[in-house]
Amino acid sequence: MTFEIGSPTRRVEDLRLTRGLGRYVDDIHVPGEAVMVVVRSPHAAARIRGIDTSSAAAQPGVLAVLTGGDFVADGLGGLDTCIPRKRRDGSPMAKPPYPVLCTDSVHFAGDAVAIVVAETLNIAADAAELVDVDYEMLDSVTDVVEAAKPGAPAVWPAEAPDNECFFFELGDRARVEAAFAQAHHVTSVDFRISRVSANPLEPRNALGLYDPSSGRYTLYSGTQIPHKVRDELAEKTFHIPNNQIRVISPDVGGAFGMKGSPFPEEAMVLWAARRVGRPVRWKATRSESLLSDHHARDNVTTAELALDKEGNFLAFRVRTLANLGAYLGFYTPHPSTNNLGGLAGVYRTPAIYAAVQGIFTNTQPIAPYRGAGRPEATFAIERAIDAAAFELGRDPVELRRRNLIPESALPFQTGLVYVYDSGSFDRNFELALEAADWNGFAARKKASEKHGRLRGISIVHPIEISGGPFRNPNEESVELRFDPGGNATLLLGTHNHGQGHETTFRQLCGTYLGLEPDRVRVFAGDTDVVEHGRGTFGSRSLIAGGTSFVRVCEKIVERGKTVAAQMMESEEGDIEFDRGLFRVVGTDRSVRLEDVAKTTFVPGALPAGADYGLSASAIMQAEEATFPNGCHVCEVEIDPETGVVTVENYVVVDDVGNVVNPMLVKGQIHGGVAQGLGQALLESIVYDPGSGQLLTGSFMDYGMPRAHHMPSMTVISNPAPTKKNPLGVKGAGEAGTVGSLPGIINAVLNALRPLGVRTIEMPATSHQVWRAIDAARRT
Repeated sequence: MTFEIGSPTRRVEDLRLTRGLGRYVDDIHVPGEAVMVVVRSPHAAARIRGIDTSSAAAQPGVLAVLTGGDFVADGLGGLDTCIPRKRRDGSPMAKPPYPVLCTDSVHFAGDAVAIVVAETLNIAADAAELVDVDYEMLDSVTDVVEAAKPGAPAVWPAEAPDNECFFFELGDRARVEAAFAQAHHVTSVDFRISRVSANPLEPRNALGLYDPSSGRYTLYSGTQIPHKVRDELAEKTFHIPNNQIRVISPDVGGAFGMKGSPFPEEAMVLWAARRVGRPVRWKATRSESLLSDHHARDNVTTAELALDKEGNFLAFRVRTLANLGAYLGFYTPHPSTNNLGGLAGVYRTPAIYAAVQGIFTNTQPIAPYRGAGRPEATFAIERAIDAAAFELGRDPVELRRRNLIPESALPFQTGLVYVYDSGSFDRNFELALEAADWNGFAARKKASEKHGRLRGISIVHPIEISGGPFRNPNEESVELRFDPGGNATLLLGTHNHGQGHETTFRQLCGTYLGLEPDRVRVFAGDTDVVEHGRGTFGSRSLIAGGTSFVRVCEKIVERGKTVAAQMMESEEGDIEFDRGLFRVVGTDRSVRLEDVAKTTFVPGALPAGADYGLSASAIMQAEEATFPNGCHVCEVEIDPETGVVTVENYVVVDDVGNVVNPMLVKGQIHGGVAQGLGQALLESIVYDPGSGQLLTGSFMDYGMPRAHHMPSMTVISNPAPTKKNPLGVKGAGEAGTVGSLPGIINAVLNALRPLGVRTIEMPATSHQVWRAIDAARRT
């Protein structure tokens, strides 16, 4: 059977998705639907002195023009964050309101101030131009460094006059200070992780319905977390019982963390549907997405590494200014604080301290994006190691080897929070060096020099946390139902939007229950059908969902043995189960699971009083978090006359524990590296510092990676299964991005160091690289 754990099975969902047969929100139509257009602020900071909607409302075909005042008058609330943090004095962090529609002021260019609902998109768009908003412009600040300075314009004068939302510390500060005081050498690197936009293939969208007979709302939205969107909208915005809102998330065309939060537009379409008595649809244009989607990353860091005379790491100290944007979205404080343990890397650094200042600016809120703080943490430690190696005249490979956590030391308590349970870090190193032909780099560098090119190479070893209940509950729901025909429906609380759940969970069904793939239907994304779910994010689906799945299988087998014993007129204790068959021990008598399931629906086939049907459900969490890791080698070539960087080769040796589907894991690694490459070399959200206007408002200005940017890539598996969940799996979805950010930038700097270039800002565009080369030549 190809549908079992370990088989490189092609994704079954691709048969429909690549033929245009997917079912996205934009493919779902209901009778009488109207269209909503959002009126957005052209200013980064302004008071709203008044809104005149009369001209817009008078246009033929316009059904309603609604403002924040109308929203408040209807007794509705705003959005909230689920991540609490504290100020320096221990009091709760500054938490200004996050309105669905602004009433008194706006706080970033693109903030929503009104909505127009009309018969068609063109009518709504034309009417939106007629909504007259009287703004009193205020000073704004979009850069996190400027916002943290005394006297900077206050985004929220009452709640955070100094723009500081929270101050978060982790680690033993005193121990770190003592280690630095006795260090033989201290390396310090300053860097900025640029602001990026997720830009999924499918822009955000929403379709809202309201049923006046039951008072229930239905929301169709391409979201990663349908159950949480339901709960947040019901409890925080509409103040109604959770079961009064149904959220359906069909196929999702990419999400990457950005679609893992409730958004104002989801509340708008439901409210508008109730107000106009018709279904209401909204979908963002690409430019509107860049202006209104939650952004990611955007922080400025100083990282310091203390070493002794032999090159042993003594301590690591990191201070970060994290740009939060203007509002606290559902997960806004998460990326800059929740994954700081990754600063330890795979090294024996005994003492680590991190301090993060969360700073408000007049920009969109920050949300998780593939890695959610993990790439930033890995970037800090791996950049610092390369800088230390250069300053000390040491080989960067040997410096890493000297400080690597040996396999014999596992489980290992790092210098910052995490306890690594499994891994083979030294083996990762050796496999990566061999696959990348590290020893042959000198010859390739000389060959490049003959053609007037610069060549650089880097090695980094990321490690990240994924799944498990670390700090927060991380349970997941799985239910398996058999029908009278012996076919199974698997209901998942996790949600597929590119990960391949329809394939991998069929493989689990094949391995644990012996079910053929065409007898299994995998379903997710409907809060009325799936009992509970946290959704898909943080590389957790097989860890959390897999743990519940195994428990469900145990229940199915346990129940099935009772029925099989009845069918074969045997004692239940004499029944064993293996690969879909219930057998009487020591005999050739057996029945298949599918036949057992059919029997549970046959009248009179079960003992009196027995329940009909065969199904089971579980909501469980994995015992602990897991720590996927790997080793990346990146090799680049640079044309010094143009600054163009070409990634010539990329090698990843990855440990994601037991591999359910090698083909899907490689695909995830490829995709993660591609997104890291995009940020490292091309992508950056840019604002005009004076007006706060978004300057990268389309793909004409915001650089996205294309196929020709991608290198040849080698992905090698070196699994060290974890015992922290029954499948022995670790997360795979974000691993590529976590390593590629520092891998690519370190390789670029390795190529530029002979010219005297010591640092370069991300993204390392051709212009940025050329300027660095030109400045070095001049000095």
